[in-house]
Amino acid sequence: MKIDSIDVDAAISAAKEGLEKEQNLSPAFRSALEILLLLVSLLFNRITLNSNNSSKPPSTDPNREKSGKKGASGRKPGGQKGHTGTTLKKVDDPDEVKVLQLDRSALPKGLQYHEVGHETRQVIDIDISRFVTEYQAQILEDSQGNRFVAPFPEGVNRPVQYGLNLKANAVYMSQFQLIPYDRFRDNFQCFASIGNRQTLT
Repeated sequence: MKIDSIDVDAAISAAKEGLEKEQNLSPAFRSALEILLLLVSLLFNRITLNSNNSSKPPSTDPNREKSGKKGASGRKPGGQKGHTGTTLKKVDDPDEVKVLQLDRSALPKGLQYHEVGHETRQVIDIDISRFVTEYQAQILEDSQGNRFVAPFPEGVNRPVQYGLNLKANAVYMSQFQLIPYDRFRDNFQCFASIGNRQTLT
């Protein structure tokens, strides 16, 4: 039975919508379900990759039909007619706007200048930084010396641990991007050693 990727995407979307509507789930259980949905999506995308929907060469396609002589199709190299190209689109709400001013001293002398607008270009980038949340559980002591400690959030069980977002990223990078575990260890050590909120470079 062949499973259509559209059906799987629709099922995952429906599951996510149902998860958002469910209000009685604990944060830890909700996060675990989100990670499982991410895993299902990544693993399905991985097994359905072929030369038509990824950069994999045709030689890796299962049950591929082998053509005869190379170039027998008569097609020219590159994009064919009817191929829909893609390009980056500008966003309406950039996170930062930098205004570039003209150096008026470099303009021709003796003329009056007034501003008539801006020409815009956008650079889409990613800012990766460490974000550490410290939970401080209040301790109360009664007159008899008995201590009472405020409970930590569910899932916060150790003095120091990785968060769910970082774990989900680890699953994505190892299972989908196939990054070796040794490189993963180096990446996690880098996260642990950099200063708080310091951007990785």
